Amino acid sequence: MPEGPDIPPLRRSALAEHPFRQFREWYERAEREVPLAQAMTLATVDDAGAPDARMVLLKGIEPDSFNFFTNLSSAKARQVEASPLAALVIYWHELHRQVRIRGRVKRLSDAASDEYFATRPREAQIGAWASPQSEPLPSRAVLEARVREIDERFWGRPVPRPPFWGGYGLRPQEVEFWQGQVGRLHDRFLYTRTVGGWRLERLAP
Repeated sequence: MPEGPDIPPLRRSALAEHPFRQFREWYERAEREVPLAQAMTLATVDDAGAPDARMVLLKGIEPDSFNFFTNLSSAKARQVEASPLAALVIYWHELHRQVRIRGRVKRLSDAASDEYFATRPREAQIGAWASPQSEPLPSRAVLEARVREIDERFWGRPVPRPPFWGGYGLRPQEVEFWQGQVGRLHDRFLYTRTVGGWRLERLAP
C-alpha cells in the first residue's frame, strides 16, 4: 500500500455518475501503466454453496456487463449456470487501485463468442478445442497429443469456435472503486443499482 503523500485523495466530485464510465476511465489508464491490466478474479459458488475463485481475463466491457470467455463445461461455467450470482475483483497494484463488482452472470450470444474467438491467436484457438477444462488429465503427453490432432484437423484453414466454448457477461448490481491511501485510510466509493439509476456513496476504509 502507498506510504507517501504522492497519491491524491479520491473525491466524490471527480467520479462519473455511471460506474461503467468511471471504470473505463480507470481501465484506460491501467492499460497504459499496468502489465496485464485485464486480469481479474472471478468468484463463484459450487453446488454445495462453497466459494471458488480463479483468475480470468476481462475481454469486453459492454454498456451493461463485464465479459469473459471459457470452456462451457469448465467448473466456472457449471457454477455460474447453476448459481448465476458472482463477483469480480480487479487489482492494479501499480496504481494502488481496486475495483470490486457483484452481480448476475448471463451467457453471451453465439455471435459475440464467435467474434471474440476469431481474434484469439491460433495456438489459443487450438488449445480451446484440445483441453477438456477442469476434467482429470492422465498426463501432459495426452494433452499435447490432442493439440497435434486438432492442429492437423484444421491445418491450412481458420479454426472455428468449439460448440463447447463461449462467453459470459456479469451485469453488476454493485461496483466499488477503491484507491489506496496512507495509513490504510483508503478511499472507497460504492455504486449500487436502483430502480431509478445508480446510487453513489462513500464507504469507510
